[in-house]
Amino acid sequence: MNIVKPTLAAALLGLSALTCAVQAQSVMTPQEIDTQYKADQKRCDALKGNDKDVCQQQAKATRDNAKADAKQAKKQAEARHDATKEKRDNDYKVAKEKCDTMSGNAKDACMADAKTRYGK
Repeated sequence: MNIVKPTLAAALLGLSALTCAVQAQSVMTPQEIDTQYKADQKRCDALKGNDKDVCQQQAKATRDNAKADAKQAKKQAEARHDATKEKRDNDYKVAKEKCDTMSGNAKDACMADAKTRYGK
């Protein structure tokens, strides 16, 4: 029994270190999450009894946390994209209003510049 406890401690320490390393890095892709989970499960195979159960539960928790982080990062990226688009649209409206004070070729050039600058 004394041999198993250090093994469990080493396995859990490895999973904890992995969790910290993942949090310090960028968010993992779903494929990376699955690959890491499978590797963590293989580490647990060497254990027995409750130690194995704890190791497997830690592996599942690490996987689920990584998935939650990926979901959060996706939502944040979408929100940043939406905010950037809205800001660009608002800046385009301001540029259009500035162009309205002009006439002729100057107005046409101003509008063309605004469309190019703001992707319209």
